[in-house]
Amino acid sequence: MGLLRVAHAGEEGPPSYVWEALDLLKVDRIDHGNRALEDSKLVTRLVETNMTLTVCPLSNTKLCVVEDMADHPLKKMLNSGLRATINSDDPSYFGGYLNDNYRAVASALALTKDDLTTLAVNSFLGSFLSPDEKTAHIKRVAHYAAGFGDDK
Repeated sequence: MGLLRVAHAGEEGPPSYVWEALDLLKVDRIDHGNRALEDSKLVTRLVETNMTLTVCPLSNTKLCVVEDMADHPLKKMLNSGLRATINSDDPSYFGGYLNDNYRAVASALALTKDDLTTLAVNSFLGSFLSPDEKTAHIKRVAHYAAGFGDDK
C-alpha cells in the first residue's frame, strides 16, 4: 500500500524492542532508540542500514530515561555513526517544541556546528520526502551552516 512503518522502541524499553521493530515489524524508522547503544551488534546494524532514530531529548529527561540532559546519549549516538535526529515528543506534555529540544541538548552536550549540521542533515535523510526534496533541503542546510564560523 506504500505506507512506511515507524515504531517507538528503545526509549524506556530494552534494545530487544529495537530488534523486534526491525525484524518483526520491518520498520523504516525508529522513534527514540536511545537504548540501542547498550547492544553493539544492534548499533552496527543500525549504522549499516542507515536507520534513522528520532531522538526526543526533553521527553527523555521527563520520562527519566536520562536523569540530566548532560548525560544524554545523543553525542555518543553521533560518534557511533548512528543517524540520530532531534525531535519533539508531545511538546505540551514533555515541555518543548523542536527548537527547545535542539537548544537543550546543544547547550548541555556542547554540540559543535558540525554536530548540529549533522543532526539537521540526518533529519532530511531520515524523512519520507522524495530524493529530490531531500537533496534540496540538505543543500539549504549546508548553505546555512557555511554562513557560520567553525566554532560552536
